[in-house]
Amino acid sequence: ISSGTWSLMGVETPGPVINDQCRQYNFTNEGGVGGTIRLLKNIGGLWLVQQSRRSWSMAGRDYGWTELVRMAEKAPPLRSLIDPDHADFVAPVDMPTAIREYCSRTGQPAPNSEGAIVRTALESLALRYRMVLGWLEQLTGGRIETIHIVGGGSINQLLNQMTADACNRRVVAGPVEATAIGNVMMQVVASGGIGSIAEAREVIRRSFDVTEFTPQNPTPWDEAFGRFERLVG
Repeated sequence: ISSGTWSLMGVETPGPVINDQCRQYNFTNEGGVGGTIRLLKNIGGLWLVQQSRRSWSMAGRDYGWTELVRMAEKAPPLRSLIDPDHADFVAPVDMPTAIREYCSRTGQPAPNSEGAIVRTALESLALRYRMVLGWLEQLTGGRIETIHIVGGGSINQLLNQMTADACNRRVVAGPVEATAIGNVMMQVVASGGIGSIAEAREVIRRSFDVTEFTPQNPTPWDEAFGRFERLVG
């Protein structure tokens, strides 16, 4: 998962995956380095929180990211869920209002605090990741044991742990600057400084710290995923 404003979730494959399921789930086959393909899906990511933070800032309540995460940690878990990819959240006038109205319209309690809104967004993202993970395993015919999260969103430890619990998979978070690192390393490969992409990946693995998250309490997420599936159809 490349985690930021949007979440790009996928796997590297040796060739394109073109079938009815791929079209139904709205996946894309993105050309990758060395003739590989990245089978991926674009998911509404931390845009939900970014735009909520923007609305609160405009109202004179300027919260930092760390503060928002702390507030979310204190909010009741798995109370209300949203579809992160719903059209309501693409460009709302006010994201917190859009989230509350979506919850009310779908028969759920409307989040009544900043922390509850952030928690609703993060938990819903983690459940969306679980749904897309299942689709990826269907499309590729294999079980994915580890989820790698890179990019700016990889520093959100609450979302990382939620992802591990929701998906019941090991999560490895980092490096943050994965795009820049990959770009530099491919230039090194092209110039002959490193012999292969596999070698470049090993250099990156040895050079940057990552944080591992393992499932701590996955059971409540099974019931929540059932609700999420019914919610998004």
